[in-house]
Amino acid sequence: MIAALFVDSDGCYIDVPGVDAWPVERDARNYAGDNPIIAHPPCKLWTKLARVNFARYGGEHNRPGNDGGCFAFALATVEKCGGVIEHPATSYAWRDHGLDVPHIRGWVPSRKGYVCEVWQSAYGHRASKATWLYYVGNSKPFALNWDRPRGEFQVGWTDTAEGRVNKPTLSARESRATPVLFRDELIALAKHSANAASANAKLARREVPK
Repeated sequence: MIAALFVDSDGCYIDVPGVDAWPVERDARNYAGDNPIIAHPPCKLWTKLARVNFARYGGEHNRPGNDGGCFAFALATVEKCGGVIEHPATSYAWRDHGLDVPHIRGWVPSRKGYVCEVWQSAYGHRASKATWLYYVGNSKPFALNWDRPRGEFQVGWTDTAEGRVNKPTLSARESRATPVLFRDELIALAKHSANAASANAKLARREVPK
């Protein structure tokens, strides 16, 4: 079993066998298990646009990084249980929480695990949707699809993976949605993170004197 935290209540993690989904109604910050996780903490207040909105409108609800502790909880939980966190590329949460920015195509050591940049267009998203991942596990992460196909659509008012370009804009729902192929890759990463831990736990149980 793995736990999928901060997911949509009607999204692609719901009713997937072996996945304990935590949509907004459950409040993922209440997760207290020890299964590996996939975390998609809210990103709205960690983007460049959040800084623009705060400068323009003010208000604590617009303050950059004021996500109610969601990213911090995801970070603490993944470092305790293993798994993977997903956030948009250029997220300020990376810098503010001491994660390194991926500078090559592939995994880079950071904090207690590894970070990388992957484009969700390589997994079927219609926008490029550059994404940063932070993986923690007892096994090194496996290689992902590092291709960067140009999406025919954009997320929001610009596609951050390609600069200020004019393309058809996806709906908020489709922009936010995780492609099924990418979901399956993240599930595989979360399971992979627990492989060595499971083996060590079984060995420890065999060695306990009766």
